[in-house]
Amino acid sequence: MSLYDLAPTAEDAGIHIQNLTVSYDTDRGRFNALKNVTLDIRPRHITGFIGESGSGKTTLAMAMMNAIQPPGRIDGGAILLDGAGDVLQLRGEPLRRLRGRYFGFVFQASSNSLNPLKRVGAQLMDLGRSHGISDLRGLLREAKALAERIGLDGDRVLTSYQHELSGGMRQRVGLVFALVLKARILILDEPTTALDMLTQQAVLEIVRSIHQEQGLTTIVITHDMGVVAEMADRVVVMYAGRVVEEGPTFSLLTNPQHPYTQGLIRAIPRITGNLDDAKPLPGSPPDLATIPTKGCVFRERCYARTSVCDTVDPVPTSAHGDGLVMCHGVDAS
Repeated sequence: MSLYDLAPTAEDAGIHIQNLTVSYDTDRGRFNALKNVTLDIRPRHITGFIGESGSGKTTLAMAMMNAIQPPGRIDGGAILLDGAGDVLQLRGEPLRRLRGRYFGFVFQASSNSLNPLKRVGAQLMDLGRSHGISDLRGLLREAKALAERIGLDGDRVLTSYQHELSGGMRQRVGLVFALVLKARILILDEPTTALDMLTQQAVLEIVRSIHQEQGLTTIVITHDMGVVAEMADRVVVMYAGRVVEEGPTFSLLTNPQHPYTQGLIRAIPRITGNLDDAKPLPGSPPDLATIPTKGCVFRERCYARTSVCDTVDPVPTSAHGDGLVMCHGVDAS
């Protein structure tokens, strides 16, 4: 089997999430981390997931791979992957093979995904063997070329242990691991967290370049609105385990409809002008135990709250041409 035999066609990279609910057991009971999430991730697009910590961004990405671990549980819904069916119906070896064939995931804490007792190159060969790749030398050549494209010394990195690499280098090694098997769906969880500004720019440029060259479906999970504005074709805004707004990047950022999205944008400091113009969101994000079970989950922090927000869940309303927003204020307009 060659390095390229594992990759499905570029058309097989759309994800269709239907009424997905994920919950977690805690010492205070079982609570929803995601509730009734319905969303289409479009093939060959870069989609940005944005929201405060605890909004459900990483949980949604892990659920796409059917990788929620105890004490978490997927309580309902479907995740339909073009060309593969419902990912949530797979278990064991079929699920492992599907993940390896379709998904490349770069974790926020990249050092946690590296074995401190093995050199990077040895870990890469283990990865190749686990996916049935016979040309391991070809795999190493491909990894070296990718490493050098993102500003690393390929030979040095492949012969290094984890502790011999900086945080930024480990982050880029994670990107190499995610890309080298020719996955069709690339998920980047806070990809620039450990990087300085110049390296961040270089990594974002190479991600965009490889995304275009390989026709990937790319998901970028971030707190950084600037990364979304620069990278994403579409934006998914999440709050308390719900998608509250989604649409094309330019339209959503220039004309945000949901009060939460508006608040995120107002909180961004400007390089010029009065720094006091940046206004933080009032209140604190809810934890799993304090998310309202009915009504709008954002109502406690919303300037536009009305009585209907306390008891009635908002429904999706068309926005941004081909996007959506979940807000009673928009419904009434």
